[in-house]
Amino acid sequence: MITVASVFFATFFALVMRSLQLGSYSHMFQNAIEAYSGYIQVQQEDFWDNQTVDNSFHATPELTEAILSDKNITDIIPRFESFALASSGPKTKGVLVMGINPDKEQAMNGFENKIVKYRLTPEAVSSIKKSEKIPGHIKKAIDLFPGKSYSNDARLQLDLGISDKEARVVLPVIEKLAAFKSGNIKMGEPGALLGDNLSQYLGLGIGDTIVLIGQGYHGTTAAGKYEIKGIVRQPVPDIDNRVVYLPTDVCQNLYNAGDNLTSMVLQVKDNRDRALAATEADLRNKISAPYRILDWKKMNELMIQQMDADNKSGMIMIGILYLVIAFGVFGTVLMMTAERRREFGVLVAIGMQKKKLAAVMSTEMLYIGFLGILSGFAAALPVIIFGYYHPIRFRGSMAKMFEDYGFDPVMAFRWIDTYFLWQAVVVAIIVFIAMLYPVIKIKKLEVINALRA
Repeated sequence: MITVASVFFATFFALVMRSLQLGSYSHMFQNAIEAYSGYIQVQQEDFWDNQTVDNSFHATPELTEAILSDKNITDIIPRFESFALASSGPKTKGVLVMGINPDKEQAMNGFENKIVKYRLTPEAVSSIKKSEKIPGHIKKAIDLFPGKSYSNDARLQLDLGISDKEARVVLPVIEKLAAFKSGNIKMGEPGALLGDNLSQYLGLGIGDTIVLIGQGYHGTTAAGKYEIKGIVRQPVPDIDNRVVYLPTDVCQNLYNAGDNLTSMVLQVKDNRDRALAATEADLRNKISAPYRILDWKKMNELMIQQMDADNKSGMIMIGILYLVIAFGVFGTVLMMTAERRREFGVLVAIGMQKKKLAAVMSTEMLYIGFLGILSGFAAALPVIIFGYYHPIRFRGSMAKMFEDYGFDPVMAFRWIDTYFLWQAVVVAIIVFIAMLYPVIKIKKLEVINALRA
């Protein structure tokens, strides 16, 4: 049972840790892909290396038809992206200006769900603290999130530590006092949406005006003033800190670019690697210069490199776990072999062949290893499945620490995949190596000394 327990814990912790690590990477990638790049884009061939509006392109009917002919592509989301200097009074900042079609963005990534609904302004915090309906622990938690914005009440409840029992009474009060009237932009109507952190840096709110100055198509001057219709909270802090959204046609007019686009984001049915690779290969056969097909890995190279480095460190930690467990398994096998030395001597003395005794011991170890691995699987499965549907969401000071480092405070689990098999293989190898010890000891067994043990 001790040996089975060692194998069980090795399998259980390895599976849970690996699932949590890979799931967290997937969550980060998904946030970055859905908030900005998409899985596949069509661009002018020079735009990715030199992102100026001069490298934009006209979306011809032939190009659109060629793209939509692939069965995995359901829609095309047009975008016009450039950079500008955003100004509000004495404050200025370089920003990413994105011309979008709000309706198409909503269909792809639920864009409207990211519009801010609540904000813990100093006035809102003061009013909440004065309310007699708010428990003391919630009033203390509010101090950790001054100026924090929320696009849904679930995250507000989580950060402030509001229990489900308290939510019925407390949430309506907080939502009323912290309500933030944020609208949306529409095609053909001048107006802007700002990233939450950018709006707070510039000190801008709904109804204020933002001034954008940049370089337009073929060296023209791009300058415009836009009323702020709403505030958007993006899960990727780097985007949230610097993004300004305009309707596509308004953005094209700002940069004097006619009907040109800088990219076409392709909405896909199946986003698994194999399906995406097939779609890219099909598009490259249909679309040639001056266009270029880019996948999400190419567009997020830096993030992939960072995650790869973190993945390597995670593998080292799991390797250390395996090493500790391997010594635990070997220790129990060594103890078991030493305690049964007299038994081995008696069996050999009455005529049992050493090779048969070694075979019996090997079979025992295989049963022990198999039982440990299976029980580890059985214990890890419900944890991983539950974690997949209910990811760990940090709140309070822990959530603030995550966000200060530029991460969404969520740790998700990865669904059952090939990593399951690999953990079992590694644990099985450890058991096989440990199995060699009793076999060797039986081969070298001296009956007289064993009977005296």
